[in-house]
Amino acid sequence: MRPFIAALPMLAGLAFATPAFAQDSAPEPKMNMVIIYGDDQCPESSDDTITVCARKAESERFRIPEPLRESVSPQNEAWNNKVIAYETVGRSGTASCSPVGAGGFTGCTGMLLKQAAGDKATDPNVKFGQLIAEERAKRLSTIDDDAAETQAAVEQQEEQLEARRKLEEQASGQAPSSKP
Repeated sequence: MRPFIAALPMLAGLAFATPAFAQDSAPEPKMNMVIIYGDDQCPESSDDTITVCARKAESERFRIPEPLRESVSPQNEAWNNKVIAYETVGRSGTASCSPVGAGGFTGCTGMLLKQAAGDKATDPNVKFGQLIAEERAKRLSTIDDDAAETQAAVEQQEEQLEARRKLEEQASGQAPSSKP
């Protein structure tokens, strides 16, 4: 048993020396991950560095990264939106466009005008005079047909009333009158 115990430290030394030899023989290359935009060239890989390129559109070059663009956090809400929200809190009465308070309806016209101005600002091709003229022409094109239908319905009801009146007069034994 004694010779085996003496050989044990030498065996342990060999076991620990083997990984050291493997590490010295082939070092692992470094990884270089690069994002390139548009038609930019990907940097060349060298002997000790592997370069991996991800290509994105040129329009993304100076933008905030996608994961950071959309956030529902209230801390990221624009200050202006917060102020606008506070302007309308508790607003009622004259010029408020609300059913609360005397004159609450008076603000509705102003609100509609602001909305129309906003619509016109987003689309400068909108011409309200032209839109109104088109809508008026559309309504006027059907007015004659609608009037004819209404007239026919009224005449039919008048005929039914006249027939009912004649039946009632005959049932009561009176001579039918010649009322129109």
